[in-house]
Parts: sequence; structure tokens; C-alpha cells
Amino acid sequence: MDISLNKYISETGFCSRREADKYIEQCRVTINGIEATKGNRVGEKDVVLVDGEPIKKKKNVAVYILLNKPKGITCTTDLKDKTNIIDFINFKSRIFPIGRLDKRSEGLIFLTNDGDIVNKILRAGNKHEKEYIVAVDKPINIDFINKMRNGVRLGGTVTQKCFVKQEGDSRFKIILTQGLNRQIRRMCEVLGYNVVSLKRIRIMNITIAGLQPGKWRYFTPEEITVINSMVANSSKTAEGSEGMDE
Repeated sequence: MDISLNKYISETGFCSRREADKYIEQCRVTINGIEATKGNRVGEKDVVLVDGEPIKKKKNVAVYILLNKPKGITCTTDLKDKTNIIDFINFKSRIFPIGRLDKRSEGLIFLTNDGDIVNKILRAGNKHEKEYIVAVDKPINIDFINKMRNGVRLGGTVTQKCFVKQEGDSRFKIILTQGLNRQIRRMCEVLGYNVVSLKRIRIMNITIAGLQPGKWRYFTPEEITVINSMVANSSKTAEGSEGMDE
């Protein structure tokens, strides 16, 4: 049975569907010697090449890792970027991050070779929670907290209502189910504040507790079971523009 090209590539463990679309857009993918385009479908007998190298479907052992990303590491699979997260973690087989954290930000990020779970978690409509501790450059007040809670206009959209709690003079906790690009930093800037530090401490059911900056560990079997149950009814057939950004 034919499947979409980006799904075919992601199921080999080569990269996520989103990354596969980028390879296709950059004219780096061919099907049976013909340059591929987004929307192409492939079958078992088709030969798919990425950068001229064959990409064969194979059964991978699923890998699920959580990393406490330090500041200065970029959530990209582009090895030309000297600060890329793949070289930093230096894992023995191909994995890729689920979503992103800004280079200046730190904290929890997932990495995997399971393209399906990437798509399910990243779908904005699935409302998976991400929790952050944020410090800004000057004292905050109840007006700031209320505006952050009730939505801030970013360009042509207003951010969704969310949980926000003051944790100190210039520090707050925020829980997002949305994933707009650089969302927290942009929300703060609109309200006249600059983010000094931003740390993601939880994604869904998994927290960063006990994991030092720069260190990683595998998901426990229990964590994998809970994650799978949380995404069991998640849509994975299309990817939204929103994901797991901070």
C-alpha cells in the first residue's frame, strides 16, 4: 500500500516528517531517480534516495530519550551548525528532537527515532502540556500575570489562555498547550519585559527532576506506557504549524 513520502522517510528512523519535508523542499530527495515533491506517495518497490544515498525501510528499536538541554545548544539536526543537539548528545544511532527549545533556553527536550510519536506530540490540537520557569529583567505584577494568562496578541494571533503563577519578584511559572515560535519570549516582549532565563521543567507527564544540565537518560518503561496512552487518540495524519516550541 502506498504511503506519503514524508511518512515513508520518517518510518525508517532517518528523521521526523517535518524534517523530511525540508529535505524534499531542498530537492534532496528522489524517487526512482526522479526529483521528489511534497505530496508524493511511495510503495515498497520504490527506491527513495536522500542526497543520493538509498533509504531503506527497516525495523528500528524505538529509542526515547530525555535531555536537560543546556544554554548554547541548538535544537537542529543540521550538523553544519557546530552547536547542534545531535553532536552534543552523541548517540550511537540516528535520533532527532521532538520540537525545539531556543538556543538561549534550557531544560527538558525529548529525542527519538519514532516518527509517529513525534507527529502525535507536536500536533497543536492535542493540547499536551509544557511547563516552564521564567525570569524577566524587572519586577512583575498582577497585571502582567493576568495579561499572560488571558492571551497576548502576537502579530495576527492571540495566544491561548494558559496557567501562569508568580514565583518571585521577577519570576513566574507558565504552562502552555500551544507551541508558537519563541512564544514566551515574544509574549513578555509585548508586555515590556525581556526574558533573562527560561527553563522547561515538564513535558506532559515527564519532569526534569534529578537530571543535571547537559545530561540525558532513557524514558522508563512506565513513562513510555503513560506517554503512549496520552497520545493514543492523538491525530497524526497532518502536522499543524504549531509544535513544541517555547
